[in-house]
Amino acid sequence: GIFVLGLPYALLHSGYSGLFLIILAAALCCYTGKILIACLYEENEDGQLMRVRDTYEDIANASCKKLFPRLGGIVVNVTQMMELIMTCILYLIVSGNLLSHSFPYVPVTEKTWSVIAFVTLLPCVFIKTLKIVSRLSQLCSLVHFIIILVVMTYCLTQTHQWSWAKFRLSIEFEDFLVSVGVIIFSYTSQIFLPTLEGNMKNPGEFRSMLNWTHFFACFLKSAFALTAFLTWGDETKEVITDNLPSFLQTLVNLCLLTKALLSYPLPFFAATEIAYACISRSNYRSPLFALGVRGSLLLLTLLMAMFVPHFALLMGLTGSVTGAAMTFLLPSLFHLKLKWKKLAFLEKCADISVFILGFLCSLAGIVCSIKGLLEVFG
Repeated sequence: GIFVLGLPYALLHSGYSGLFLIILAAALCCYTGKILIACLYEENEDGQLMRVRDTYEDIANASCKKLFPRLGGIVVNVTQMMELIMTCILYLIVSGNLLSHSFPYVPVTEKTWSVIAFVTLLPCVFIKTLKIVSRLSQLCSLVHFIIILVVMTYCLTQTHQWSWAKFRLSIEFEDFLVSVGVIIFSYTSQIFLPTLEGNMKNPGEFRSMLNWTHFFACFLKSAFALTAFLTWGDETKEVITDNLPSFLQTLVNLCLLTKALLSYPLPFFAATEIAYACISRSNYRSPLFALGVRGSLLLLTLLMAMFVPHFALLMGLTGSVTGAAMTFLLPSLFHLKLKWKKLAFLEKCADISVFILGFLCSLAGIVCSIKGLLEVFG
């Protein structure tokens, strides 16, 4: 995701520990992805695993059925919708920002550019299957590789400037927390995993797929962050493409714009799927009504991108709560609740450790985000 472009900046504030965090975050997110999917299955009378649940909501309802049968699902759905809609809005804001920087001579405001980007996303209301989304995501990945290749190629031409002395040994705690947030949220994918696993031709390969994707993501992110930071050192900017020379910056910005627009359909599709799940309970499934729901969600993302002030800070606050909850807190909690009797002692310790770590990350992110909001409004 676009978070990757902030990894060199994260290394600037976390030093050597940042490289360790990139590896640790990959391992933890891979683990919580596996235990989340394990919660979809139960053993039948013959000892065979059967998929008895389909969504994150089903897992939450199963975990809370004794006390509050529907509360768990409602909390998960609200949390998912908040994060997905916020992500869609962020892509619109990023698109407007990239267009304004790519064409500074055009007398158009950032918000107007966001509206232009929004027009190109109107066909999203007609997306009905994950297959279309997966093809768009494949193109998104290709564009992402091009961006990384361009940046890393330029960095490799500057090896004569590299120095390991640029790494900090002493770091400030608050800056370190910002780095933790950027690194962890560059791996989050738990919201999409139940749907993804359910649509695989061979779900038995899910664990292997998760291992390989997180391994390659970790390797690429480490290499990308390291080469970029060694190239620019203390001059590393929040978004690394701002460090590139102007002739490359425009090219990469246009690639980033393409990536942002191609990234939008995945969270949008996931949000509409959650909305449909709620609609199906009311037995009202008119195709025209479904189209209206997709259109309304699409319009909502534009309106919030246009009129909500300081959205980036609000996104940080929301992400600290929803991101940590969906990635660490809930998967470990649900796994403990549903599989407690079958878990080994070390597995229970691992789940509890992940839960505590997720809680601390969430708390730290909330404190930093609220402090940032108070400074802006103060």
